[in-house]
Amino acid sequence: MPRNMSFAMTTQQVANQTKTVTRRFGWWFLNPGDVVQPVEKAMGLKKGEKARKIGGQIRIVSIRREPLSAIDKADCIREGFPDYEPKDFTAMLQRRYNCGAHDEVNRIEFEYL
Repeated sequence: MPRNMSFAMTTQQVANQTKTVTRRFGWWFLNPGDVVQPVEKAMGLKKGEKARKIGGQIRIVSIRREPLSAIDKADCIREGFPDYEPKDFTAMLQRRYNCGAHDEVNRIEFEYL
């Protein structure tokens, strides 16, 4: 049974399959070829509540460590934010996660199965 990966901020992009990259402050154990199940949220579920799947499973294509600020315009599009510039995407994550632009993230590229 694959692990659940939350896509609470980008549920629609995953449902539309327009998102193929995600940045995480964790998930360092992943390897290319691993399969995970996208869900709306995986943490903070109430007792008896189950994670709601978003479509089918995804396979990890590549992973790499990089500073949050290393994102480029092409990756903003892959992240599901085609209207964002890299500085906008970086600022959004800095506000959301209280992190710095040079903090290391796990860039995870995936494909839909």
